[in-house]
Amino acid sequence: MMGPRQVAQGALFYEFSIEDHVPEDHLLRKIDRFLVRGFLAPYYSHQGRPSIDPELMIRMLLLGYAMGIRSERRLCEEVHVNLAYRWFCRLDLADAVPDHST
Repeated sequence: MMGPRQVAQGALFYEFSIEDHVPEDHLLRKIDRFLVRGFLAPYYSHQGRPSIDPELMIRMLLLGYAMGIRSERRLCEEVHVNLAYRWFCRLDLADAVPDHST
């Protein structure tokens, strides 16, 4: 029967992996091979308000240098919308990007 297009309800669960959407030959994968994870862990403070992960901040700075993004505000916007950038920064789709003033 013909009629108006029905608006489908969105799925409750999605199977999505950022890892599958970043090409194997992407520049950020090549850079990622040389980064040591957990290197800064002994220096994290256990007092006071939790800070933003220093590894995330370093990854964002490297990303900005590698991709020629000079503005922190623009860098945060790009990390927010680009899957490869999110993958490089170890952010999931639901994770918040740090504020540009950080």
